[in-house]
Amino acid sequence: MLLLACIIAYIIFIVVKLIQNPTDTVYIEMGKIQEEETGVGYIIRDETVLKGKNYKNGIEQIKTEGEKVAKDEEIFRYYSNNEKNLVEKISELDTKIDEAMSKEDKKPFSADTKTLEEQIDTKISELYGESNLSIIQNNKQNINDNMTKKAKITGELSPSGSYLKKLIDERSKYEKELNSGSEYLKATKSGVVSYRVDGYEDVLTPDDFSKYTKEFLEELNLRTGQIIPSSNESGKIIDNYLCYIVSVLNSNYAKEAEVGDEVELRLPSGTEVSAIIEYKTVEDDDCIITFKLDKKVEELINYRKMSFSIIWWSANGMKVPNSAITKEQKGENELAYITRTRLNYQDKILVKILKTNEKYSVVANYTSEELQELGFSSEEIRSMPSISIYDEILINK
Repeated sequence: MLLLACIIAYIIFIVVKLIQNPTDTVYIEMGKIQEEETGVGYIIRDETVLKGKNYKNGIEQIKTEGEKVAKDEEIFRYYSNNEKNLVEKISELDTKIDEAMSKEDKKPFSADTKTLEEQIDTKISELYGESNLSIIQNNKQNINDNMTKKAKITGELSPSGSYLKKLIDERSKYEKELNSGSEYLKATKSGVVSYRVDGYEDVLTPDDFSKYTKEFLEELNLRTGQIIPSSNESGKIIDNYLCYIVSVLNSNYAKEAEVGDEVELRLPSGTEVSAIIEYKTVEDDDCIITFKLDKKVEELINYRKMSFSIIWWSANGMKVPNSAITKEQKGENELAYITRTRLNYQDKILVKILKTNEKYSVVANYTSEELQELGFSSEEIRSMPSISIYDEILINK
């Protein structure tokens, strides 16, 4: 009973002490801190617009948005002038050809027709669940070709072959007219395909970064975060290896930054990518900085102007709140300390601040050599406690 009474009395003593002098504690954990700045960026790209004579007819995409292509690959085509009518006639003839073939009793070259039927069935099954427009178009064309071949084989030696041949010849004539009336656009260089054409392809170019002044950028009157609409008249090829972001910034970090410095950028998707400062100029109290990216370029195809973050630096290590750090002067040096608590005992421990931002710091223990340089004796160094992860430390109020 005496022991229990002592424990209860001790607990009451601690509670009363905490009420009289409230103290917060935290545990040291491994973590990351960084210094970042939010800015508005203008996207600068090397873009080549593709536009043909029949742009008023509308586009049928051969390569999809964001697809990578090589030079001279067909990107899209313009519909022919009489395409709707021709497609309807071809469809009607396909129906008549199918009906004529279904009435045939004689099956010459059955092995050939069976092979074609198997190929047709295979291509049809491949269409289910396929989302790649280029593959769908290729499969549809392959199916049409094989059906025509089958019709020719069936019709040429059948009793009604002349009628079937007439239908096939008529279909071929319309198909030839359809293809000859289409205008195909090819890639003039390798890159990424996009149909988001807005007229700034020849304005926001990477040929001269000095032209991007505050006035120039403001007069563009672009809306931040606006998605570039898709065009039905033209497409373009984008250099998918390099992209630039121009931003007007006024932080101290921006003013201290130099060409060639490496930073991290956080894109609208949340992705963080490395970037190099390609160009910098100072205008009044602002810095106009051009960042060069060579990764995740495709994520920016939709934008001309966007919000993003510049991460000027980041550091990993033992992370502590700045409110847990006190500073004292020792000679010419200002030293940082934290207070560790263990079983109601407190130790004031010297720490080295590696990096700090507004709320947190990454700290470490000094080496013996560093402590000697700070003026501590060998005896002081031997008896000096050190911090480690999961230590409980006091927050200063």
